[in-house]
Amino acid sequence: MSSPRRLHRVYLSPGMFGFGRLASYDYFAHLVRALGERMRAAGEEIETHVVHVSPTASIRRRALKLTELVASTSGEGADAGPIHLIGHSTGGLDARLVASPSVALAVPARDLAWRSRLASVTTISAPHYGTPLASFFTTVSGERMLRALSALTIVGLSLGSTPLSIVGALVALFGRMDKAVGLDLKLLDRTTEALLKTIDEVRGHEIRDYIDAIKEDNGAMVQLMPEAMDLFIAGIEDRPGVLYQSTASMAPPPSPRTFVKSLGGRWSAVSGVLFDVLYGITSRYDKRYPCAAPELADASRQALLQAFGRVPGLRENDGVVPIQSQIWGTLVFTGYADHLDVLGHFQGHKPAKGSDPATAPPPHVDWLCSGSSFDVVRFGAMVDAIVSGLLSSARSGF
Repeated sequence: MSSPRRLHRVYLSPGMFGFGRLASYDYFAHLVRALGERMRAAGEEIETHVVHVSPTASIRRRALKLTELVASTSGEGADAGPIHLIGHSTGGLDARLVASPSVALAVPARDLAWRSRLASVTTISAPHYGTPLASFFTTVSGERMLRALSALTIVGLSLGSTPLSIVGALVALFGRMDKAVGLDLKLLDRTTEALLKTIDEVRGHEIRDYIDAIKEDNGAMVQLMPEAMDLFIAGIEDRPGVLYQSTASMAPPPSPRTFVKSLGGRWSAVSGVLFDVLYGITSRYDKRYPCAAPELADASRQALLQAFGRVPGLRENDGVVPIQSQIWGTLVFTGYADHLDVLGHFQGHKPAKGSDPATAPPPHVDWLCSGSSFDVVRFGAMVDAIVSGLLSSARSGF
């Protein structure tokens, strides 16, 4: 007689530029689908939940939202089962904060009872040691650009394209902003507004509210600065008995060769220029706060050597986070990918004409053209590694 299928509850937390569902687009759609297919193939049941948080709110406030969601949906008694937290980018830090036994979250003890069933914490491209890009976004000009880039992400992913005239203006502004001299903030605000007007009136209000939340609470950007993450690391503990695993990736350094490889059209060319600017800012290095662990674990070093033939330098990154800042716990996957590739936002198939949207795989949309050549095969390998960890972490006690 076969044993009953266990129900795994998986909670997904988005990060910088991320969201749950906006403009009828599910940010985690590719990952949710891939996780479900593999868990069911392994004879397990899975229930996924996505926390809806302000993109740049403080990590503590985001962690409280995650806590509330798990407490209200995790079941109890006969319905109890293993719980897994998966965070992309800043979402990985939310998960670590919630799981930490040394942190007081100012919530009733009953809302944290589920932590006894926590089996794993998975972080995908998370800035465990901070990112120089956050330091840039804490400036007045940087905060305006963060709003514009977030609008570009949402519009680009949900519509599959963005007016090139608007993106071109954004690239020109971004290039000037790095020097922070003579920037026309009013022009930047008008460019952001033009992005929002590319969608219909109903969606526009939904997205505009989300983008405005960045202006209202930019606490996470301060906390993601390398200097601030130095304190975060000192105050957060891993929960005993819980598997901590991570994925870490980087894009090829910008060069004429990678730029030419990304040329799939005018949009790819403009997006490639935008990625180059992001990569350049993220590659800034301060020897006092190097965005990396003081020493790489042997297993992590071997994984990096196997993937790249060398250990990537401290300046190498995925366009948002340095690769060595992304490593925490067991490094289960590493390779070439940019910050959005790892969630399935890369160049790929388009649904066949007449296909049922309810059953057809979601389209792959690549708005950040980095020349990483990340594809469905590598994405599948990454999800395989993550699921292997989820299953191994829940083999006992549930």
